[in-house]
Amino acid sequence: MHSTHAPGRAPGTFRSTARLARGIALSATFVAVAGPPRSASAQEASPRTGTSVPTRAETVPSRVVLFIADGTGVSQWTVALFEDSDSPLRRFPVGGLVDTRNVEDRITDSAASATAYATGVLTRNRYLGVDSEGARLATILERAAERGLATGLVATSTVTHATPAAFAAHITDRNAHAEIASQMAAAPIRVLLGGGRQWFDPVSRKDGADELGRLRRGKIWAGSAAELPAAAAAAAASGQGLAGLFAADAMSRAADRSPTLGEMTAAALQVLDADPEGFFLMVEASQVDWRSHDNEEWSVVADEMRDADGALQVLLDYVERHPGTLLVVTADHETGGAAVVESPHDGWALDWATGDHTADMVPLLAAGHGAAPFGGVRRIDAVGRLLGEALLPVAAAAD
Repeated sequence: MHSTHAPGRAPGTFRSTARLARGIALSATFVAVAGPPRSASAQEASPRTGTSVPTRAETVPSRVVLFIADGTGVSQWTVALFEDSDSPLRRFPVGGLVDTRNVEDRITDSAASATAYATGVLTRNRYLGVDSEGARLATILERAAERGLATGLVATSTVTHATPAAFAAHITDRNAHAEIASQMAAAPIRVLLGGGRQWFDPVSRKDGADELGRLRRGKIWAGSAAELPAAAAAAAASGQGLAGLFAADAMSRAADRSPTLGEMTAAALQVLDADPEGFFLMVEASQVDWRSHDNEEWSVVADEMRDADGALQVLLDYVERHPGTLLVVTADHETGGAAVVESPHDGWALDWATGDHTADMVPLLAAGHGAAPFGGVRRIDAVGRLLGEALLPVAAAAD
């Protein structure tokens, strides 16, 4: 184990409480937020007050946003809260925990966990959009599109990375980026924002296929961060989609990222909100995971958490203005076995147990229409099924 420090804090005494006891205490805190799960059929949890108020009529369009902070456990969220006492975390009225184990491994990867969120079915590590036998599974994004809802994916990784790919691709190898790009270019995605241009560009693809041209059909293209606001406005006004791949590979670290995750999220909402039928949107804060794999310094992890917080502020403000919207926040797994401790020299520090994923349960937060069932301790595939039921209740009952 080793620690990374937060500069500029009042010195304190290094304390390292037993990791098991700390985990139990933190887990109890998150579960206590929610209390026992309740029916959400006639209640809406306000992200500002935490109180339950009557929902609007059943004719309110369905809007579901899933925010995945890759690799983010309780300690990474603690960094966010300690860096900003007004963190948007405080605005969530419903909380719980997710057991991320998959069909064969106690420690999951992002492919299997994102597939569980996208389909409600457990699968194997490395598998995307397929079950443990390799059979294709319908994702919530695809089911939403089939029923006339708009759809979107936003990430700070390549958009062909495991988490976003699980919602629009079907393959047993998460590293087959070129094939994933081909599938995503043909998928019913109204908004696609992130990195990974090289996997779509015929100049850089080994097969020379112009998946970039196919992706751009029916969409307004944002070629840079500067072009994104006007492109989003044009897409919303015209009823077209929106696409922007702002890096050949993954986007930059948070300190240098442009556009930010919050800016991409706002653009996606502007376009999707124009669809009167409603929408499904998945937003991923992809690179908390990478900073945790590398056991980075507190300040570097804090940069990623601030970027995630910026997107959450945008989303929570949207939920406030649009009754009938559900926002669910979680992670695919925890990375690094992080613990927040005190350092004798620099104040707060992160104490890392590993450079890999862990089996720690991850926080589950929810606000808005139908938030209540997301309280308590849930298996990861159960969360996926709850998302489907919230967005497509009639279809889910028929399925």
